[in-house]
Amino acid sequence: MTAHQRGARHPRRFRFGVEMQGPFPGMSWADSAREVEAMGYSTLFVPDHFHQGWGPIAGMATAAAATTSLIVAPLVLACDFRHPAVLARELASIDVLSGGRLEIGLGAGYNELDYSRSGIPMDSPGIRVDRLMEHTRVLQQLFADGTTNFVGNHYRITELDGTPKPVTPGGPPIIIAGGGARLLRFAAQHADIIGINPSTKGKGRPTAQDALPERIDEKVALVRAEAGERFDTLELNAWLSVAEISEDTSTTVDALSGRFGAARDDVLASPIVLVGSASEVVERLLQRRERWGYSYIVVQGSAARAFAPVVASLRGK
Repeated sequence: MTAHQRGARHPRRFRFGVEMQGPFPGMSWADSAREVEAMGYSTLFVPDHFHQGWGPIAGMATAAAATTSLIVAPLVLACDFRHPAVLARELASIDVLSGGRLEIGLGAGYNELDYSRSGIPMDSPGIRVDRLMEHTRVLQQLFADGTTNFVGNHYRITELDGTPKPVTPGGPPIIIAGGGARLLRFAAQHADIIGINPSTKGKGRPTAQDALPERIDEKVALVRAEAGERFDTLELNAWLSVAEISEDTSTTVDALSGRFGAARDDVLASPIVLVGSASEVVERLLQRRERWGYSYIVVQGSAARAFAPVVASLRGK
């Protein structure tokens, strides 16, 4: 790739997010949010698991109040845990109070421990995805002008005017991440930001192998076909399972090759893995954007400081 190509404008500009399960060691949550903002990250993401981090609503609201430009977002809210009429009001409030600095990640729920430990029934994957689809539509209708009437298999809304209305007309951007064809098709039609991920059905090695380049080729092609002309307006999100900045990553790559059951080059090209020197990581991100369209990259909080030079090099380009 030439220097001219590297500096050229691209329709999908890079931005970066950090998923935080708690503050940086020895720091408050508010100070951690301010440091994430100062490092140039676009977004602070919070998870939604009963055993990880703050409650996402309080965590997002506090981080937004402590910063001036940082976007806050859940990655992702499990729809089974909150009724959409209740959630819409809380999310719209954060959006208004932050001046429109909210994105909304939605998911069908997948972690068995969340369900078994809380006593919330864990329905079949098909039912959970059905519920996610209805949940998304209800939120979008409550964010829009006018009253909402909705009749589905899981939710029934009658003459409810969602208040307050979000700052952004139609509501904050919706993020839907998935690895299965059905959920990706829905995301292609209804989401603003799509996480094209490996499937979690098989767990372990099957999940890892579903993140290899040829499988991602197929998933992106599916989203492109389903979205049609809308595809060019979508932002593609890559959540990094493994992220490491180092001049020598051979030990990490060897371990990942065994875990994936795949060649080193394929592991290094997977969009859920990003390891190497800062310059190598920059090149890999440029290659992934050209091949698949990934431009919204999410690292874990433990890697945020190490990746700050990459953020400085690529954000907005």
